[in-house]
Order: sequence, then C-alpha cells, then structure tokens
Amino acid sequence: GPAIAGQVLIYPAIDFALTHPSHQEPETSILLTHSVIRWFRDHYLNSAADVDDWRASPVRTKTLIGLPPTYVLTAGADPLRDEGNEYALRLKEAGVPVTYRTFPGQFHGFFTMGKLLQQANVAATEIGVWLKELK
Repeated sequence: GPAIAGQVLIYPAIDFALTHPSHQEPETSILLTHSVIRWFRDHYLNSAADVDDWRASPVRTKTLIGLPPTYVLTAGADPLRDEGNEYALRLKEAGVPVTYRTFPGQFHGFFTMGKLLQQANVAATEIGVWLKELK
C-alpha cells in the first residue's frame, strides 16, 4: 500500500485491558464514562482473549519501529489519557518522531467543540500546523 506520511491520534484507545490509572479516576468519567468504555470493548472484541491481540490493543505489539511520524493528543480528564501517554512514550522509544500534546482539564470529545471551547481550536490549529510541516 501507499506510504503513510504521518498519523494523528486523538485520545487513542490502545489497550483494551483498561488497567491504566486514568480508567479509575472519578474525574475522567465525564462524557466517556468508564462503564461506556467497557461496553464498547465488550461489543468490539470477539472474546476476552482478544484483549491481548495487538490488532485490538496496539500497545501489545512487539515493536513500533517503522511507524510514521505521529501526533498524539490527550485530554487531562479523559479515561484514555494514560493510554495515549504510554503509546507516545513507546513510539519515542522505538525511534518514531512523536509530538505529544495533552490538554489538562479537558475531557474526551472536547476536540469537536470548537464553538464552545477555545482549547479545541488551539488543538485543531496545532494539528494543522503539524500536518503542514510533514515532509
């Protein structure tokens, strides 16, 4: 297939085990609640064993070497925050160029709320600049 120039991951879900600390914090269960995440997981996976399949939980892959430059965005009050942070770190360890940006105090879904939240516009602008700078 074609070479992928870059990827933008906005609050990525990369581990269906749901064991990261941000999955337990009450303040992260705002729009995307902990029970809703479990519902999505249970309806997405064919069986409980699929939690360990790297195609469902990319953090479980043996290597991330060779992936394209990546922009990872997380929100401070999002249950997926720690997953995104871990994935950004793993990508960097694999030598992948990574831009990691977290928006403290924001919640899952804030990126789509530019008419209400200035931080959504900041995030969209930063991602646009990053995309334009891709070689």
